[in-house]
Amino acid sequence: MSADHTHTVPPESRSHLPAGSARSGPYALRIDPARAGWAHAALRVLELPPGGTHSLDTGDCEWIVLPLSGGCTVHAEGEFFELRGREGVFGGATDFAYLPRDSHAQIASGAGGRFALAGAKCERRLPARYGPAPEVPVELRGSGGCSRQVNNFAAAGVFDCDRLIAVEVITPGGNWSSYPPHKHDEHVPGVESELEEIYYFEIDRGGTGFHQVSPSRPGGTELLVEVGGGDAVLVPDGWHGPSIAAPGRDMYYLNVMAGPGPREWLIRDHPDHGWIRDTWPDQPMDPRLPLRPGSRSDAPRHPRPAEEQG
Repeated sequence: MSADHTHTVPPESRSHLPAGSARSGPYALRIDPARAGWAHAALRVLELPPGGTHSLDTGDCEWIVLPLSGGCTVHAEGEFFELRGREGVFGGATDFAYLPRDSHAQIASGAGGRFALAGAKCERRLPARYGPAPEVPVELRGSGGCSRQVNNFAAAGVFDCDRLIAVEVITPGGNWSSYPPHKHDEHVPGVESELEEIYYFEIDRGGTGFHQVSPSRPGGTELLVEVGGGDAVLVPDGWHGPSIAAPGRDMYYLNVMAGPGPREWLIRDHPDHGWIRDTWPDQPMDPRLPLRPGSRSDAPRHPRPAEEQG
C-alpha cells in the first residue's frame, strides 16, 4: 500500500484491514481520517527497533502514545515522559503520554517495542501530560460468557481530551464482548453519540477470533470477519458486535473513537439483543478476570446501558 496517507481505502476493503495491509513507513498500521474515509478518528502502530527513535508532528490531531509492548521515552512541549510500558497487551494496564495538536514529539525506545498512537482531529490545544498506569480504572463488564475487562485509560470522564476516546478490552478465550450489538452513529442528545470507531486486535498465542458489524441503515456497514493479531476494523456506522474470542485464545482490542459532537460515550443496544443485559446480575463474573493480578477493578461491574461499550 502506498505510504501516501491522503489516499483513501478502496470501498471493498474499507471495513477490514488485515495485518500488514495498511503498513506505511515505520508504522505497522496507519489509519488517518483521510485514509479511513471519515473525519476524526486515527490510529497508528509504531514499531521501533532497539535504540530506535521517531519524530512525530501532531498536526491537527491530539494523540496518546500507548505502549503495546516495551517502553519508551516521549519528549514534547518541553516535557520528558518515561513510559515503563509492559511486556505485552495481556500484561495489565500501561502508562501513556498525551500529545496536543500543533506540536512536535520525539519517541525513543532503548530496548525497542510497539506503540499505539491513538488520535483524533480536534480543536482545543490541551497540555502534554503523563498518564500513570496505577491510575487507569480497570472495569469488569458483563458476566458469564459475556465477561470482559476494560482498561479505561482515555474514556470520557476519565482522562481529559478534546475529541479522543480510547479504551482497551480484554476478552477471555471463549467469551463474547462488544455484546449486545450496539451503535453510536447518530447524535441524539442524552441517548446516543455520533462516533467513528477503530478496533485494533491482538490475539493471545497467535490465534484468531471473529468480529461482526451489521447495518443500522440502508446501505450501511456490514461485516463478519475472522480477525487476527494486527488486524483493524473500521466502524463508521452500524450495530457492532459481537467480538468473539476462540476457546483458549484471549482477545485484546484497542478501541479508538472520535466524532463531531460532545465528548460523550452514549450507545443504543440492538433491539433484538439488548435483553441479554437483564441476565447478567444472575450470573457470576468469569473467574479468570481480572486476567492479570494487580489490575484495578473498582469501576461498576454492570454500568447503565448508555455507558456500555466494548
